Amino acid sequence: MVKPTGKRQIVGHLITEHKLSERTACKLIGLSRSSTRYAPASNNDDVLREQLKALAVQYPKYGYLMLHNLLRRDGLVVNKKRTYRLYRCEGLQVRTKKRKRLQRPRQPMAVLTRVNERWSMDFVYDQLANGRHFRVLNVIDDFSREMIG
Repeated sequence: MVKPTGKRQIVGHLITEHKLSERTACKLIGLSRSSTRYAPASNNDDVLREQLKALAVQYPKYGYLMLHNLLRRDGLVVNKKRTYRLYRCEGLQVRTKKRKRLQRPRQPMAVLTRVNERWSMDFVYDQLANGRHFRVLNVIDDFSREMIG
């Protein structure tokens, strides 16, 4: 005789071997009667998986949401979470391209020959001994290093 392993099998064993009612067997085991009658729906995702892979090959830049819309248009799927689960199980993902850095040739700064040719400015922050902060805008002539006073 094979020993029952799961709770549902134990309930079935009590009903058949010991001639107990379903209600009594479930009460002894501590299992709800509705869970003993539960029959899991068959998971027939094979057609959906194949169609998802085919669409992913056909449209490599589409993510799961765009593929979901295509599948829904064909009447194969309704739930986005199911599409996402299959998308992840199949190892599909949109490949992101690496950003290209802008390559600009460096240009040497022009050598200054006279006053007022180029000015530079910058803010300088500091703190006084009593804790007050202050900010100064420095404007400097790059040729003569003269500051506006």
